[in-house]
Amino acid sequence: MLACVKVGGVFLFGCLAYLLFWPVPIQPMAWQAPIATAYTGDYQVNNALDEFERISMGSLSGPEAALESANGVLYASSHEGWIVRASDDSQTLQPWVNVGGRPLGIDFDQAGNLWVANAFKGLQKITPAGEVSLELAEADGKPLLYADDLAIASDGKIYFSDASTRFSAKQVGDTLEASLLDIIEHSNNGRIIEFDPSTGESTTLLDGLSFANGVAIDQAGKFLLVVETGEYRVHKVSLQGNSKGQSSLVLDKLPGFPDNVHIGQDGRFWIGLTAPRSKVIDDLADQPFWRKVILRLPEFMRPKVVHYGMVLAIDEDGQVLLNLQSPSGMVFATTGVAETDQHIYVTSLSAPFLAKYDKKALGLKVGL
Repeated sequence: MLACVKVGGVFLFGCLAYLLFWPVPIQPMAWQAPIATAYTGDYQVNNALDEFERISMGSLSGPEAALESANGVLYASSHEGWIVRASDDSQTLQPWVNVGGRPLGIDFDQAGNLWVANAFKGLQKITPAGEVSLELAEADGKPLLYADDLAIASDGKIYFSDASTRFSAKQVGDTLEASLLDIIEHSNNGRIIEFDPSTGESTTLLDGLSFANGVAIDQAGKFLLVVETGEYRVHKVSLQGNSKGQSSLVLDKLPGFPDNVHIGQDGRFWIGLTAPRSKVIDDLADQPFWRKVILRLPEFMRPKVVHYGMVLAIDEDGQVLLNLQSPSGMVFATTGVAETDQHIYVTSLSAPFLAKYDKKALGLKVGL
C-alpha cells in the first residue's frame, strides 16, 4: 500500500513538474484583451447562413479564399495544396493546379495570372496555362513564414500579409496550429508587405501586428483594410501621399476571431469570423505563465474552437451593413466571402464544401 502511495506521489509530482516547467515554443507577452462586443445590435444572433447551396470539393477541404475570374469562373484555394475551380455546370469545385503547401489568399492580376499567398512557401504566381512559379520568399531580409492573404492594386502592386514572423506554418506543419501559437504568444510580430512584381522590390508597409491576416484594397487604390486577428480588430491603412503606411482603427472589439477581408459590391467589404472568442484566452491575456501551461495540457483539455459561422459586411469606415450567422455550425470556420453579381460564397478554414447564397434572398441588390 505504501509503495502504491509513493508511486502515485511520484507520478503526480511528475505531472505537476511537466505542467509548470516543460519547454514550449512560445514566450507570451502580457496584454489587455478588449471586452468583447456582445452578440446583440450589429451582431445580433441570427441563422441567415443556415440556408445555402453546397458546392462540393470532392475529397478536398478548406476553401480558405474564393473569387471569380474575369470570364466568370469561380476559383478557390484548398487545404490540400490545390487551387480548384468550378466545373462547367458550377456544381462542384475541381482540382486545377497543385501549388503545394497551404494556399490561402488568392487574387487575379490584370494579365489573368492568379497570385497565391502560400503559408508554406511564400508568394506564388499561376499563369493562365497553369504554370506555377515562386515569386517571393522573403521581404526586408526576413523569410516569409506565413504568407496569408493578398490584394492586387490597379497598378499591379501586391499587398499581402505575413501573419507571423515568429512561427513558420511549414515548420509547425499546420496553419491553424501556427496561428494559435502566435495568438497565444501575442508578441505582435505580423506585417503587411508591398511587392512590386515589375521590379521585384518589396517593402514592409505596416508591422507590429498580432497575427496579420486579411487584406483588401478599395477600388480607387487609396487604402487597405487589414485584419489583425489577435486583437479582434480592423485597420484602415493609407496608400497615398505622405500618409502612406499610416493606419487608423475602423472596427474593434469584435465578438469573434476575424480572418479574411474581401472587397464586395456597392462599397461593401466582407469579413469572416472563424469562431467566437475564447474566454479562457482573454482572461489569461495578462497572465503569460498560465498561457504556457495551456500549451502543456493534453489536446482534449485545451480550449476548443467552437463551430459557429459568421460573416459581416462593412463599409470603409467600419460601419456594419450586414450580419449573417450560423450558430448551429452548419456553416463553420468561416473565413470570408466572395461576392459576384448574383451570389455570395462563404469560405471556410476546414469545411469540405463552399457555401453558396442567392443575394436576392439576403436582401442584396443583384448585379453591379
